[in-house]
Amino acid sequence: MARTLTVAVERFPIAGTFAISRGAKTEAVVVTATISDGRATGRGECVPYARYGESVESVTAAIESARAAIEAGCDRPQLQTLLPAGAARNALDCALWDLDAKRVGIPACKIAGLHRLSPATTAYTISVGAPEAMAEAAAKAAARPVLKIKLAGAGDPERIAAVRRAAPEAQLIVDANEAWAESDLAGHFAACAAAGVALIEQPLPAGRDEALAHLIRPIPVCADESVHDREGLEALRDRYDAVNIKLDKTGGLTEALALAADAERLGFAIFVGCMVGTSLAMAPAMLLTARAQFVDLDGPLLLARDREPGLVYDGSIVHPPTPELWG
Repeated sequence: MARTLTVAVERFPIAGTFAISRGAKTEAVVVTATISDGRATGRGECVPYARYGESVESVTAAIESARAAIEAGCDRPQLQTLLPAGAARNALDCALWDLDAKRVGIPACKIAGLHRLSPATTAYTISVGAPEAMAEAAAKAAARPVLKIKLAGAGDPERIAAVRRAAPEAQLIVDANEAWAESDLAGHFAACAAAGVALIEQPLPAGRDEALAHLIRPIPVCADESVHDREGLEALRDRYDAVNIKLDKTGGLTEALALAADAERLGFAIFVGCMVGTSLAMAPAMLLTARAQFVDLDGPLLLARDREPGLVYDGSIVHPPTPELWG
């Protein structure tokens, strides 16, 4: 039976404001691909990201460029050659995973070779701001086991210290989103060490992170913007201790699973991350959580409303998706 592809742009309000070093936003704008073969329907969601040269319009156009192939029966391996890594391929790849699972009646995790999915503990993100505002937000979230602190460069030691005072028991991850300079490293690393930070994410700009290779790293450093898919992964071994795998960067679950396997082979720890999206975007990433040392799938927790049905969050524990959502 012939396939049909439907593309939709949807908007979900954020609870308050989500702010990182590059700016702030008050809504998540997502692009959803739905593929139906008349018997089953699969869905995938992506979040276009301006940092990677993406917009809603460009991602929608890229998905549309694959329409003929998708409707003619393109499978996941073929899709990898049809579109580059990025948000557009992610939506289509995850929709094909979902379609395959529903068509054959086998959960996506078993198609991927996993016995089952288990609940995972996700980090909860504290947006960057004045130290006092971040401390207030951290105090409200202090009972959560893992907090991820967004940073911005100047003033970061004060932000780190303020959050630690407000949440003395939480494990802390800091994420500079490329905002640090090489001259910042010593002072910022010292502030992180004093606060007992467990991981530092992307301190220097991608492509200008050579200094990390010559730095004694008392705290593990994770690549985010510096790594998208398997290409170039090996060259990062002297700079990073972990890699943040996001499906919107890898171009879907297919490449994400391959990237995780290569990263493990090369000795990297695995961090499973996300853009700010709905439960439909988080669900496929749950297939990576069992092999991850750090999980950050809190997108729906940052929204004023999520999809229905969505993932079930019990505090910071995120449960596997039901087939009605995905997979």
